[in-house]
Amino acid sequence: MSHVATVAGVPVDIRHWIGGARVASATTFTDESPIDGRTLAEVARGGQTEAEAAVAAAQAAFPGWAATPAAERARLLRGIAEGVEKRLEELAIVETTDNGALLRSHRRGVMPRVAHNFRFFADRLEAIGHEDFDTRGHNNHVSWDPAGPCVLITPWNAPLMLATWKVAPALAAGNTAVLKPSEWSPLTASLLADIAAGAGLPAGVLNVVQGYGAEVGAALVAHPGVRRISFTGSVPTAKHIARSAGGNLVPASFELGGKSPLLVFADADLDLAVDLAVEQYDNAGQVCLAATRLLVESSIAEEFTRRFVAKAAALRQGDPRDEATDVGPNIHARQLGKIDGFVRRALAAGARAVVGGGPNTDLGGLYYRPTLLTDVAQDSEIVQEEVFGPVLTLQTFDTEEEAVRLANDTRFGLAATLATGDRDRARRVSERLVAGTVWINCFFVRDLRAPFGGSRESGVGREGGDWSFDFYCDLKNTVTAPEGWQNHG
Repeated sequence: MSHVATVAGVPVDIRHWIGGARVASATTFTDESPIDGRTLAEVARGGQTEAEAAVAAAQAAFPGWAATPAAERARLLRGIAEGVEKRLEELAIVETTDNGALLRSHRRGVMPRVAHNFRFFADRLEAIGHEDFDTRGHNNHVSWDPAGPCVLITPWNAPLMLATWKVAPALAAGNTAVLKPSEWSPLTASLLADIAAGAGLPAGVLNVVQGYGAEVGAALVAHPGVRRISFTGSVPTAKHIARSAGGNLVPASFELGGKSPLLVFADADLDLAVDLAVEQYDNAGQVCLAATRLLVESSIAEEFTRRFVAKAAALRQGDPRDEATDVGPNIHARQLGKIDGFVRRALAAGARAVVGGGPNTDLGGLYYRPTLLTDVAQDSEIVQEEVFGPVLTLQTFDTEEEAVRLANDTRFGLAATLATGDRDRARRVSERLVAGTVWINCFFVRDLRAPFGGSRESGVGREGGDWSFDFYCDLKNTVTAPEGWQNHG
């Protein structure tokens, strides 16, 4: 059997990358394209054996990598960024084929951001520091020490960008890593291993193990040799990982689901508010940060809905490789069934679909029509649970107090978006919202210097900027007495 699959004309090695070498497994899993259901590859399926080998490789490489000067680590990270840029078109087409997101987005935004992730953390590595301070004449010096091997588990909706959001700071901090991509979109992680090796990254510093979470993922997070775990995915899976991490006293960072609100006040620029709302269909609604709950002031709800319906109707759904496409397919038949189940139950409970309401039967396959549901109760499943598809709900409010209450009334707290023309209101409301990120009259503006994460069941911890180094390092304070030195020699 060939160990290389050709995906959109790009050769992709489907074996694991462990200790600087390609490693096959006794079994494989099938990776299919959500665009047309075509089998892309039979990918090596890892388990306990591969997990142990990958962690052992990371452990062996850790002392040398941790001792590598910061300037040299930064140079290698920038080399990976250059490798990503050289292969940007290949990465874009492979990821689009593998996960169904828009090719134009991968070319113009996502893959350039992948390269930026490495450059940013290379720069931060060389700049990070804390001013020394004095305690009764004693000098305090804070340093960031590498923690050890890290397990990084990433989702399928933005595979490479979210992988490098973890890989870049982990490596910059002087740690070694084992990356476990989602089995629904594993291919660009394999290409990243090639790029890292081509940039000169030492063997064992980055390892890539493919397979199912319940198999190789569970073995990785339970390994006693792991010193950090970073996971992006579902709340139930995070709870399983937390139990494993707790057993070994391993710090874990979780970025989980969301049910974020978009609050539209009567004083908002209505066209801007509608644009922000329709933007939530990006990536076929498969965005953890998406503001899926539209909360609109009653006095403008009718006009807002009319404009929203008109703008949503202009969205073009189809092949994500087509430059004109706005909404592509959902990732997997299981996910499509989950999305449709949510909508069907909501409709049966009395909700009304003013846009969409079911699969796109004209296209077939995994395409679900962008959907807006009204007449939904605050305690209903469709309002309270994450759908992770192109499905929005619309509710109304009459007062600022009611808007905040509705916005905060879920078990999540990942993000929130406000549309208002009143600066004072924006300040008041944003201060009261339970969310890791609040956008005011904008959406999805992300700066790597900012902290990122969620509150409540949307996550644990913050990453980004120096917060990433705080997580991936063991912080040390060294206190030196002012006297008592003796010179020798």
